[in-house]
Amino acid sequence: MIKIGEYNTLKVARTVDFGAYLTDGEGNDVLLPIKYATGLGVDDEIEVFVYNDSEDRPIATTERPVATVGTFALMKVKTVNAVGAFLDWGISGKDLLVPFREQRVKMQPGRSYVVYVFLDDNSQRVVASAKLDRFLNNVLPNYKHRQEVDLLVTQRTELGYKVIINGLHWGLIYQNLTYHELNVGDHCTGYIQLVRKDGKIDVTTEKVQRRRVKDVSGLIMDYLNENPQGLALNDKSSPSDIMSAFSCSKKDFKKALGKLYKERKIKIGDKITLA
Repeated sequence: MIKIGEYNTLKVARTVDFGAYLTDGEGNDVLLPIKYATGLGVDDEIEVFVYNDSEDRPIATTERPVATVGTFALMKVKTVNAVGAFLDWGISGKDLLVPFREQRVKMQPGRSYVVYVFLDDNSQRVVASAKLDRFLNNVLPNYKHRQEVDLLVTQRTELGYKVIINGLHWGLIYQNLTYHELNVGDHCTGYIQLVRKDGKIDVTTEKVQRRRVKDVSGLIMDYLNENPQGLALNDKSSPSDIMSAFSCSKKDFKKALGKLYKERKIKIGDKITLA
C-alpha cells in the first residue's frame, strides 16, 4: 500500500521518457518525475515521499518536506486565498493548505505557525491544522521521571515555553528552569520533570538536575580554596560561562555569591576571593 503524505520505500516497475513508475508490489504504482529518477533502473528500490499533485494524482518525490502526515512543524505562510492559507512545505511546486476551518487565528502571509499535518478523510488530501489541541493529550501520559523525550517549542508564555512532547502531549518548560534561549519551532531533546495529577507535564531541557544554591556555594568555596588567586567570574559574567564552570544558572550563581558574601566568606571585586 502506498501511503499518501508519508515516506514509502518502493521498487521501480518501469521507466518512461518522463520518469519512472514505482510500485509497492501490490498493484499500486506512482510516478517519480524524470528529474528525480535519473540513473534508476527496473527493480531498483528507492525511498520517496508521496503526495497528491494539483489534479489530485499521487506523485513521488525525493525531496523531503518540512513535515509528514501525523507530525507537527513550524511553517511559513506563502499565500492566502479564498480557500485558505498555503504553507511552504519544502516541496517544489506544492504548498500545504490550511483551510480556514483549521485556522486558530486568521493566518497572515509571511508569518510562521506551528501546525499538524494530516490526511483529510473526505478529500484524501494532505492538509494542515493550527488547532493543535484536538491532536494532543488523547492518550494518557505514561512517562517516568527524567525520561528522555522529543520536544517541539510552540509558544513562549509568562511561565516559560509551551512544548509538544513526543508528538502526543502538551508540556511546559518553566522559565526559571531554562538555561538557554529557545525559539518557537525548535526541536530539542527534553527530560520529564513531573506528570501532575491533572495531566499537565513539566519538562526540562537539562540532562542532569542543576545544583541549587547551597551546592553552588560549596563549589565556589572549593574552587577558591584550591585557587587562592581568585575566581574570574562575577554577577555580570555570561550565563554560558557560569554554566560551563559550575553547571548552574546565573540566577543560582548570584544567589550563592550573595549567601557567601553575607556570611563574610568572600570578597567581591574584579575577582571573587576568600575573605
